[in-house]
Amino acid sequence: MTTTSQRRPSTTRPAGASPVAGQRRDARSWLDPLQRRWAPWSARVDSPVTSYYVLIGATAALVLIGLVMVLSASMVTALKTEGSSYAVFTDQALFAVLGLIGAVVAARIPVPAWKRLALPALIGAVLLQAAVFSPLGAVVNGNRNWLRIFGLSMQPSELTKLGLVLVGALILSNRRHRLGSLKAAIVPYLVPIVAVTVGLVLAGHDLGTALILLMVVGVVLYVAGVSARLFVIAGAVAAAVVAGLVITSANRIGRITNWLSGDCTDPNGVCGQSVHGLYALADGGWWGVGLGASKEKWAWLPEAHNDFIFAIIGEELGLPGTLVVLGLFLVFATACLRIVLRSDDHFVRIATAGAMAWILGQAMVNIGAVIGLLPVIGVPLPFVSAGGSALISSMLAAGMLVSFARHEPGAHAILSARPGVVRRSLAVLPGRRAR
Repeated sequence: MTTTSQRRPSTTRPAGASPVAGQRRDARSWLDPLQRRWAPWSARVDSPVTSYYVLIGATAALVLIGLVMVLSASMVTALKTEGSSYAVFTDQALFAVLGLIGAVVAARIPVPAWKRLALPALIGAVLLQAAVFSPLGAVVNGNRNWLRIFGLSMQPSELTKLGLVLVGALILSNRRHRLGSLKAAIVPYLVPIVAVTVGLVLAGHDLGTALILLMVVGVVLYVAGVSARLFVIAGAVAAAVVAGLVITSANRIGRITNWLSGDCTDPNGVCGQSVHGLYALADGGWWGVGLGASKEKWAWLPEAHNDFIFAIIGEELGLPGTLVVLGLFLVFATACLRIVLRSDDHFVRIATAGAMAWILGQAMVNIGAVIGLLPVIGVPLPFVSAGGSALISSMLAAGMLVSFARHEPGAHAILSARPGVVRRSLAVLPGRRAR
């Protein structure tokens, strides 16, 4: 009795077939569940309203972190100078509320209204900046850059940043087809506007704020598409002005010389602030000494609640705390870049880039000075450092950016279709549902 052998299916690979085709099918089947789970999140990231919510979230988180750290960093100094450990924090909280009101109003302003407000905003800021040379002006830390009115202090140069961004965006967007001409780009913007605004700030010996203003101007010109020749000319003039100001100040020369040579180890010398800032970061180590447990804030580190608050964050919250702050600024920058890339309005693109250069550039300069990568020039950390003028102006800029995000392609329609928080809250009240 014979048995017939069953023929097994051939396993020979057809000609031209890929040797890993089965593996690719397996890989795809393995990735399918992950792709299905990621799809809703991917849609949210690509949503037209992503920039809107990311800007609000990042700004709110930075302001809240700032309030907590201002309270921690200022308690010792405030108790000594004001008689209350909560004096600086109370002022900062009040400024945060005022900034929130301003940001909410700014977020509701449409783009055409921002264009109309540009020139009045800059003129008002320049007039206030000029007033620092009147009897109303005050000298703080060697800089005549403050106004004292009815017992309140303000720093007009912070408002000048926003005005310069708006006017620069307005002029360059209106002249975008003639940016290769010296008369069209440089003369109406750099000469009369930048020279006056930056000149007034420099006249008050505030080199740090002047450098931030010049940084904003450079980014605005670059994003606007000014020709390389004019961009180089403007950069050379700015560099010459800064070099001249550094050379004429013995204190600035000393700071930069010590920074370049690395000979900045005396905690009681000209760079004692930098040394104690590094001490604070070193004490914090990986995980920090705990919130409120800083040693450097006990009158060792000058301006612990202001220009060097990042050092206190590193000391008390360690590496995770500093990385959270850096991550929030990175998220803020990403949202700004989305607006620049997605908007079809030249004014919005230029103004967004200018505001991003202001906030992110100032943060980089501040953090770079704290960790020793840059010389100390005395600029606060946006949204975080103590200071009413800086906080309110930064929150106004954030509100402006939120306004621009509301008008991204497709964003306005989505936001208009969603009920507001107040309307959703009122809907649950008795008698409202039947209406």
